[in-house]
Amino acid sequence: MEELNQLMLLRREKLKKLSEMNVNPYAYVFDQTDYAADVIQNFSEDENKSVSVAGRMMSVRLMGKAAFFHLQDRSGKIQVYIRQDKVGEQNYDLFKLLDIGDLVGVQGSVFKTRTGEISVIAEKFQLLAKSLRPLPVVKEKIEAEERVLYDQFADIEMRYRQRYVDLAVNPEVRHVFILRSKIITAIRKVLDAEDFLEVETPVLQPIYGGAAARPFVTHHNTLDVDLYLRIANELYLKRLIIGGLDRVYEFSKDFRNEGIDRFHNPEFTQMELYIAYKMD
Repeated sequence: MEELNQLMLLRREKLKKLSEMNVNPYAYVFDQTDYAADVIQNFSEDENKSVSVAGRMMSVRLMGKAAFFHLQDRSGKIQVYIRQDKVGEQNYDLFKLLDIGDLVGVQGSVFKTRTGEISVIAEKFQLLAKSLRPLPVVKEKIEAEERVLYDQFADIEMRYRQRYVDLAVNPEVRHVFILRSKIITAIRKVLDAEDFLEVETPVLQPIYGGAAARPFVTHHNTLDVDLYLRIANELYLKRLIIGGLDRVYEFSKDFRNEGIDRFHNPEFTQMELYIAYKMD
């Protein structure tokens, strides 16, 4: 059984207090209508705009009966200003039980602080998910007009093993995921326009082939036979060509039971396409 450290125990104590306050620490739904980047980009001092944002608390500054915190969603961060006289004493007591890493929802109006930061002043506030593990929060300072980061979550192996933490504390990583999705969408769009047909081929295969690699072996209980996770989808795509589907492609999950490092994963995605009657 995992041994809980002091920070984890403290968060569980806060979770207990939330239950005593009849607060649901894991709400099912919140009416999010706006994203941080859009709120900041579309801000106008001539418009008293109301917004509804939701995301993860990434920093907190308590100042008695008021506080500032940064809320991070998929688009970026925005500052939230919360005051006891605005949200009520009970809700502010709830807020003081929250920690960095908790997911919250905020409804309020947009304004610009005296330092020029576009922020949301909370009129309604809701806890959406209480985090029971502390995040390895990255600290940031501006030194000599340059952005300097401290306490980064930089260990490569940990980042790859805990991608969810990497995404939470290193927002720039999200752009890699978004770019990958857009690249795949673009490839599909080009191939579909050229009259290729996207297909799916078997992942479990009685005879593996299409490349020279060691396979993963599994067993089918009902048929009582050993099967292999595919190392490539080439042979099945060629069978479809034989069957008369002249242009086929597939984004496939393939598996190779060999070495592993940052650039070689036992499970990986590859795309293959085949076309009949063409030399190049």
